[in-house]
Amino acid sequence: MTSFSQQQPVDFNDFLSQFKDQLQHLFHVRSDIDKLSVKRGVPPFILRDILAAQPMSTFIPQQYGGRGGQIHEGLAVLSAASYESLPLSLGFGINWALFLQPVAKYAQEPVKQPIFDGFLTRQKMGGLMITEPDYGSDALHMQSHYQQQGDYYHLQGLKHWAGLTGWADYWLLTARRKNESGQLGRDVDFFICDTSAENQTIIVEEYFENLGIYLLPYGRNRIDVKIPKLQKLEPYSTGIKMMLDLLHRSRMQFPGMALGFLQRMEDEAVSHCRQRQVGGKSLYSYDQVQQRLSALQANVTIAAAMCLNSSKKAGTENDLSSAGLEANAVKTFVTDLMQESAQSLLQLVGAKGYRLDHIAGRALVDSRPFQIFEGSNDILYIQIAEAVQKLMLRKKERKLLAFVSGFELTGRAADYLKAHLNIELTVPLSQRRLNAFGQLISRIIALHLVEELSDSGYHASLIDNCRQHLIQRIATDINAFSALGNCIYTEADSYNNWLDCFYRQENHD
Repeated sequence: MTSFSQQQPVDFNDFLSQFKDQLQHLFHVRSDIDKLSVKRGVPPFILRDILAAQPMSTFIPQQYGGRGGQIHEGLAVLSAASYESLPLSLGFGINWALFLQPVAKYAQEPVKQPIFDGFLTRQKMGGLMITEPDYGSDALHMQSHYQQQGDYYHLQGLKHWAGLTGWADYWLLTARRKNESGQLGRDVDFFICDTSAENQTIIVEEYFENLGIYLLPYGRNRIDVKIPKLQKLEPYSTGIKMMLDLLHRSRMQFPGMALGFLQRMEDEAVSHCRQRQVGGKSLYSYDQVQQRLSALQANVTIAAAMCLNSSKKAGTENDLSSAGLEANAVKTFVTDLMQESAQSLLQLVGAKGYRLDHIAGRALVDSRPFQIFEGSNDILYIQIAEAVQKLMLRKKERKLLAFVSGFELTGRAADYLKAHLNIELTVPLSQRRLNAFGQLISRIIALHLVEELSDSGYHASLIDNCRQHLIQRIATDINAFSALGNCIYTEADSYNNWLDCFYRQENHD
């Protein structure tokens, strides 16, 4: 019998078409995705048959038997999956960006082939554990720790909200070195944990009743394992830079998960509006509805532009540890678009869409956590703004239009924004203004990427529609940024009860 690694790889277009057909058959013929999605987990035959189509081979380098680990192929697989099931695509994204890519780049050579063989021939899966109950966004202060004991490392700690909890066969575990005096080092190290091996079992203390993403399990995991020295990842410089490289690459690949989902939102909305009759005419014919539909279409174009950009930049041969500005701009905006598109579809569909077994209701809850995990968007927008603020200070440039015109990630957008960006910044900005400024910059970067997409022969009318929507959005963001006040929370007192005010007014009258 010929192994997968010995077979001649199928042409990717044929491979992708077969994969889409398999998903269509599994979710709409052998089962009903609308009914599956209201239950936790996934039937074993569904997962078995999905993995039998070898989607994981797309994420594995050719020298280890995979299709090559090319970014454009991986993004296309994520997109195909998210059109049918966003949680499924997220599962692939976890395996790819948070396990297989870092193993391919940083693992010691003797352990690579056996791991990749497991994915190719035994349907194994892998994930990443960083987040801790008391140290979510503050990952650099994680308390999971390790000590070297002979030929292995003893890791101890508590992790939660790791996608594929209880499912994954392999985990990348993060921990800080603990010295003899009990102090934890500043750097972060990564270890491959094989849950089937002796002394590497991870205890799931609790499975979470997560809101949405029902197909994937999440929970709280107790770590007390002994990892052989060969299973420690080897950073090129520091562990923190390795973690940034890993996370920034993952964020650059979010558009793959987003694109198919956004296309599904557009397709469902158009189909519903063509069929729905309101006031004696098709819902599709109403002007306000056309505005919503064209916005959904523009969101797809933006995600396509980001996919094209990531295909050129996000390969493992590139060090993305310093690419935080671009990676954060991509992740934040495209996940905002996912939630906006889901909200628009639900608004168009109406009451029947407000059900978990309807694509609109399911899309709403499934897309929401994308704005939170791998860096909350509120935090990432501030990081974007701080990075731009630092660049402007370094260049001694206060005029936003001048900066945008000369910056490599925004230059193509400048000509369309001359009427809107003619403002001077007073730095440093407050935190709330940093957040608003980060949102603004992410939209300008998106317009720049859409202009680059237009060079590739993408449909000109779709580019024009998208450009108009982005210019409108940026103009609104500029106004919001300029008008942002300094409101603060007021402690409640006896005058915050409207009913008391009514009685006082009645007594006065």
